[in-house]
Amino acid sequence: MHGGDRIAEVLKGRGVPFLFTLCGGHISPILVSCKRSGIRIVDVRHEATAVFAADAVARLTGRPGVAAVTAGPGATNTITAVKNAQLAQSPVVLLVGATATALKGRGALQDIDQLALLAPHVKSVTAVKRVRNLGAAVDRAFEIARGGIPGPVAVECPVDLLYPESVVRDWYGSKSKSGGRLGDRLLRRYLDFHLNRLFATSAEAQPPPASERRRDAPDDDAVRRAAERLRRAERPLLVVGSQALLEASEVTGLAEAAGRLGLPVYLSGMARGLLGHDHPLQMRHKRRDALKEADLVVLAGVPCDFRLDYGRQIRRGTALVSANLSRDDLRKNRRPDVGLRCDPGRFLLRLAERVCPTPPDRNDWLERLRERDDRREQEILEQAGQSTEALNPVRLCLDVEEALDADSVVVADGGDFVATASYTVRPRSPLSWLDPGAFGTLGVGAGFALGAKLCRPEAEVWILYGDGSAGYSLAEFDTFVRHDLPLIAVVGNDACWTQIAREQVVILEDDVGCALRRTDYHVAAEGFGGRGLLLADPARTAEILDEAKRIARSGSPVLVNAHIGKTEFRKGSISM
Repeated sequence: MHGGDRIAEVLKGRGVPFLFTLCGGHISPILVSCKRSGIRIVDVRHEATAVFAADAVARLTGRPGVAAVTAGPGATNTITAVKNAQLAQSPVVLLVGATATALKGRGALQDIDQLALLAPHVKSVTAVKRVRNLGAAVDRAFEIARGGIPGPVAVECPVDLLYPESVVRDWYGSKSKSGGRLGDRLLRRYLDFHLNRLFATSAEAQPPPASERRRDAPDDDAVRRAAERLRRAERPLLVVGSQALLEASEVTGLAEAAGRLGLPVYLSGMARGLLGHDHPLQMRHKRRDALKEADLVVLAGVPCDFRLDYGRQIRRGTALVSANLSRDDLRKNRRPDVGLRCDPGRFLLRLAERVCPTPPDRNDWLERLRERDDRREQEILEQAGQSTEALNPVRLCLDVEEALDADSVVVADGGDFVATASYTVRPRSPLSWLDPGAFGTLGVGAGFALGAKLCRPEAEVWILYGDGSAGYSLAEFDTFVRHDLPLIAVVGNDACWTQIAREQVVILEDDVGCALRRTDYHVAAEGFGGRGLLLADPARTAEILDEAKRIARSGSPVLVNAHIGKTEFRKGSISM
């Protein structure tokens, strides 16, 4: 059993179904051993995609996703995706190849201090130095990634720990001379000593049995105080974020608990879709106004960062209850009146048990928010009817909304067009919306969609791309084709980085760096082996989207290149 086998054994024991990778000589034994163990190897065209895909698996299943990348540039290519997983609190295990242990610092191919680069962006980095420690190190990575505040973990696996011992001894033999000079003999003796340590098996470190760690439970007294605040509140409001859905297996119960609480609810991030398509308690618009009018705000896995205007959207006189796994996020910019450092999903479950079976009569408050929501919906419909030089992007997003199947997953990857979709496209069920999270990363689309389609092969998976973000991962259509993953991509193509241009042109009177072309993305998708459709005529929108769905059902990934115009829908919406 060589090092690649040991890693495969741990991954198999952990129930890992997919290993995302871009091949490299430093990690080949891991890939081959995992394939022989029944783990599906999904090879992509860029290492960032591999990590984004692992991130999506983690979000949709609650179990760490796994990616393996080669040394040097293979590792550095993952930095943005790893940082995105860290800020989104996604448990990801990253296996990183490395140069041979005896050659570190000696100018070997792709030998850099890659762990120093990764360390600020992960929960833990481990450099394994002996074959016998590989299994335990990888297994421990799963525990660290999922425990406490979830996040990515990196394990460095040097190439000479992965290949069979006989092969490695041959490599080292070729590096030394067999002459009789003292220097040659000393080198040979050192290498023999080093190899013996490398492959020593006595007192072999065995990985502990896999465990399922439940996250921090809420304090009973704090739950009681929160429930008491809720009982007295006349205008309470609940905001649920991604962190509340870390336990993917419990989302159904979480949705039921939110319904029992009887509060108007705003959902963000991965929590979109928690209450289904059209729940009477869910509000979608004018959250800022609602927060300012509330007399009690309950934040479940939501920090007071830029998305809540650093806490300024909540009046100082408003009672604040907040549950968060992170001590820093719990107190960020605004100290809660009742703060619970715990799993926010479990907090909502316990809070729902505490409140009375029939919530207090807050119909006037709910009706006020619903009327405001309805007015905004009417405004959106009016804006969707405005004429533009090409397709109206608001109308297109509404048409996509109508086209979604009941079992669908939406991946959001873009700026202006995708932000428009966030107001208009309604996820159908829990864990059916994937966006980058707080980091606002462009380029997540293909990786997230890849992970989603593998986790939910029967679901209809859509990528909503801006034409800027599409450039990051368009080549992964090759991956979709090779791995038989029929999904639908819609590119909102306005030939511009519009989210930036909106402010830049108005304030600085120059669009430098913002202009693109109406590139034939549909033709590029065809070149990668998929199908492409051009949508330039508004009258054909329903027809083209239906055709895209039919193509995906037939087994081919398809891209719709939608030529869209400009609107004032998101004027003044830039975040800082």
